Amino acid sequence: MGSHRATEVRPRYGRIGMLAASVVVTVVAVLGGTGVLPGATPADAGSGTLVAVDPAASAPSPSAPSPSTEADDPLGPATSSSSAEDAVVDPREDTTLPTGTGRGKRVVFSEGRQRVWLVEGRAKVVRTYLVSGSVEDNLDPGTYAVYSRSEQAYGIDDSGTMKYFVRFTQGERAAIGFHDIPVDDGEKVQTVDELGSPRSHGCIRQKRADAIALWDFAPLGTTVVVTA
Repeated sequence: MGSHRATEVRPRYGRIGMLAASVVVTVVAVLGGTGVLPGATPADAGSGTLVAVDPAASAPSPSAPSPSTEADDPLGPATSSSSAEDAVVDPREDTTLPTGTGRGKRVVFSEGRQRVWLVEGRAKVVRTYLVSGSVEDNLDPGTYAVYSRSEQAYGIDDSGTMKYFVRFTQGERAAIGFHDIPVDDGEKVQTVDELGSPRSHGCIRQKRADAIALWDFAPLGTTVVVTA
């Protein structure tokens, strides 16, 4: 019977460690592929490489609102109103010749706009300016003609004197026409700045330069058109 020497059996730690590491890797890969483990995505597990994901980078910031588009807003983008109120033209500044005043040489007077136009031809305005017509309703719109002229004239009831009087119709008490601003007791009865508003009791007052221009423009028989 032979004799045998007892030998010491040593555990193989290296192989055991390699086996354990393999098992751990396999378990991690499986759990990561199913999305159980945080920090890995199925795409990461499928490639066999674990990629660390920063949760703060993928989570939306609470202070940063998501961008909106026109599709998100059922009313569409905000638009500013482009319908501004039409500018109102001051009648004192409106120099447009009234329509329907005829043709040929004529003097046009607008009661509503307190303005005179000296017109040649169909619509050739050679001069336009503000005047002061009557505060009374004593002149009807229509077509008239110059029938009398006086370079120096006197108002009724001591209402002053006036120059370059061009008459085109007759009122209840006196003739109606164009002349310069009357002078009473050495003073003009109104200022030039007040032209553009009714001030007289029958005639149409003009500043001196305009009165002279109309005097030269409108001899006897010249058409005068009065508009509302």
